[in-house]
Amino acid sequence: MTDLLKTTELPPTFDPVTVEAGLYDWWDKQGYFQPSDDPNAEPFVIIMPPPNVTGELHVGHALFVALQDLMIRWHRMRGYSALWLPGADHAGIAGQWVVEKLLATEGLTRHDLGREKFVQRVWDYMDPMRWRIREQMMILGASCDWTRLAFTMDPGPSRAVRKVFKHLYDKGLIYRGSRLISWCPRCMTALSDLEVVHKDVPGHLWQMAYPVEGEPGREVIVATTRPETMLGDTAVAVHPNDDRYADLVGKSVRLPITNRLIPIVADDAVDMTFGTGAVKVTPAHDPNDFEIGRRCNLPSINVMNPNGTINAEGGPFEGMTIPAAREAVVNRLQQEGRIRGITDHSHPVGHCDRCGTVVEPLISEQWFVKMDPLAAPAIEAARDGSLTFVPDRFKGVYLNWMENIHDWCISRQLWWGHRIPVWYCQSCGDVTVSEDEVVTACPSCGGDVIQDEDVLDTWFSSGLWPFSTLGWPEDTDDLKRYYPSDVMETGYEILFFWVARMVFFGLEMQDELPFHTVYLHGTVRDAVGAKMSKTKGNVLDPTELTATYGADALRYALVTQSGPGQDSKLHVGQIESARNFINKVWNATRFATRIFAETQIELDENGPVLPQSDALVDRWIVSRTNAVIAETTSLLEGYQFLEAGRGLRDFIWSELCDWYIEAAKVRLRGTDDEKLQVAQTLAWVMDRSLRLLHPFMPFATEAMWQAIPHAGESVMVSSWPVAVERDLDAERDWARIMELVGRIRNVRSESNVEPGRWITAAVFAPGEAVEALESARREIGSLARIANDQLTIDAGAPIAEKNDVVVAADDLVAVLPLAGLVDLSAERERIAKELEEARTERGRAEAQLANEGFIARAPEKVVQVQRDRLAGAIERVTLLEHRLNELGG
Repeated sequence: MTDLLKTTELPPTFDPVTVEAGLYDWWDKQGYFQPSDDPNAEPFVIIMPPPNVTGELHVGHALFVALQDLMIRWHRMRGYSALWLPGADHAGIAGQWVVEKLLATEGLTRHDLGREKFVQRVWDYMDPMRWRIREQMMILGASCDWTRLAFTMDPGPSRAVRKVFKHLYDKGLIYRGSRLISWCPRCMTALSDLEVVHKDVPGHLWQMAYPVEGEPGREVIVATTRPETMLGDTAVAVHPNDDRYADLVGKSVRLPITNRLIPIVADDAVDMTFGTGAVKVTPAHDPNDFEIGRRCNLPSINVMNPNGTINAEGGPFEGMTIPAAREAVVNRLQQEGRIRGITDHSHPVGHCDRCGTVVEPLISEQWFVKMDPLAAPAIEAARDGSLTFVPDRFKGVYLNWMENIHDWCISRQLWWGHRIPVWYCQSCGDVTVSEDEVVTACPSCGGDVIQDEDVLDTWFSSGLWPFSTLGWPEDTDDLKRYYPSDVMETGYEILFFWVARMVFFGLEMQDELPFHTVYLHGTVRDAVGAKMSKTKGNVLDPTELTATYGADALRYALVTQSGPGQDSKLHVGQIESARNFINKVWNATRFATRIFAETQIELDENGPVLPQSDALVDRWIVSRTNAVIAETTSLLEGYQFLEAGRGLRDFIWSELCDWYIEAAKVRLRGTDDEKLQVAQTLAWVMDRSLRLLHPFMPFATEAMWQAIPHAGESVMVSSWPVAVERDLDAERDWARIMELVGRIRNVRSESNVEPGRWITAAVFAPGEAVEALESARREIGSLARIANDQLTIDAGAPIAEKNDVVVAADDLVAVLPLAGLVDLSAERERIAKELEEARTERGRAEAQLANEGFIARAPEKVVQVQRDRLAGAIERVTLLEHRLNELGG
């Protein structure tokens, strides 16, 4: 057990390294991270988005840890059987690329090693990285159930992949076909549409003339940004209603350079208002052309090798890279007199999301998932509200993508990943799809079989994560109890990559949504809003930040910087501010422990019992604590974590530390009964406040909670506070006092009264408020530095001498005889400013009450509030005008 748990005395200063050391291991050893085995406890489940094991965690990962751990700790305290299941993703193309780069430093390629040895090298890299990622999460305080740690390449998830593949194949939803796909020449693999990032690239638009066969002097002009693809043209297309070309449809043009004849076809997809209204058609290298080719039964000529060079179909350009071939083709066309114009043209170009290489569209035989049947129930789930999004605007984004979805290319020409579970018989040609990891012979003829060389898109296995991690396809106890999960918290940038796929896989394989709520966080950017990158040098490393400021400070800063779906700007100053907040609470707790050491705190099974003090300030802080309990709970239920965290900071920093503790010091110098009242109140409030804070900053709250009187082993497994009835009278009365004291303090400051000087004051209040003010006489005097024997509290209208300073706060008035201590000119200026504010307030209230619609529609209570507001403002204006007159203003 960490040393901090053995003592009720906190160190003089908050040191995150000392505080956090050992606490995590103690929590883990106690078994707190594992869900309750109480069959009556309702499950609350979050399946962790598995980080890629390609490198260490970045600050974006720290954000998801902070948010998910907040939800898990909160529900654990509420009595749920809370399971946060951790894992890691093999990362497919990204994982292979990382290891290939490492091999390159040794002068090797994967082909030098061969498939088996290369895959082993990937495992050798991944295994220590998986444990490093786990270590980083522990440093951040992630209360995952590490006994259930999963990896997408583990035997269980791998079997799930094979079973789902066979299930979809048997239903006719997985097929193999030649389709136009996005191909990365660097990674040498097909990409899904989501793995292609489009960037505007400056280039040119070339106009090329194709001569019409049999009509000397007549030509059709087409334009392109990729002239090298003309080597694969198989037609020119025009719109069927375009009169300019009506007589040419069915005829042919002769393709320059190749001298091939290609037909002129009509297709509705052609925009006759763009350019010349005629387009070159290259079905093998353009998605729109591919569709025209299908409709018009055109051949497809692939002119590119998988490595991005021109193949034999390119004739004299064979072996050239794309940029070299582009230049050479244009030169040849110019020599033949076939260029009709060249203009600068910026246009979007697809790039590989992993390596940044320009992606080439080409026809390739790949495996696909037929998406329409899978998408339909996933669309309905969002429409009928079964699946909700936080923030709600992403529902529309999700639906738009799902309603326009294309078939999913799931095969990748890689070695690392889940190999496609398809075997081809070398004797009879049969195709076998199996759930077995290895097939040794053809089920039909017993002949030799070879497995498909490709692997599955990494998002295929990730899409099964909500149930493959729970033991499926076995009907495990975990699957029965913890599927479906509750919340999927992840970044909005993988809404389509991952969230949508989990939804349709869950509905297809489990006949149930994998979760009911999708919470989407934004991107953590630098202080000026730029995306963090190593090349820019603006990366904030969570490991370094936690070493300097502590995990709690980083977590609190991340959670309270932005709401769901919003990008945040993070800088070190925000983390320092969070650490300062922890320091504030730490110092308040140290102060409280000294009081507790001298008193006997009454405890029950839920900690310090609710105090029964009659003191106004005690009643106020207890009531405000209950208000904050209710507000925080409500905000967390609505996924408003930012607002909940900031609200707790405001309450603890201002109301508890700056007001209650300062006010309570008066009675700590009083009788034993008064000391006990303060101690019991402070123990109850501190206990509840630390529990509320625990999900936001688990380490510091555990250390502080252990130092105060408490019930139970750990704040982590203590019960979440429940609000009881508030004392609204006490809240109203103390709020008046705070406003009055605040204004007196302002006057003292503006008048340059020495902070230590005790002053005289006469407070005038409505009759019903006098008793409450009298009960708090010592607190008012202490907070405003008014000598106790120089403070009078009376009912009725204020009485002031000419040079007295009058301070108005709501319906309270303080008269301060500060003649000789106050700059009268400054005092007139101050009152004039207050008068202007009071007149503005009066004007607003008058305008509201003059609004007939407001009077007719608003509840009577609301209208009365405005009437009271107007009456108070009128009274304040009258008083301040009178006072300003007295001072010659």
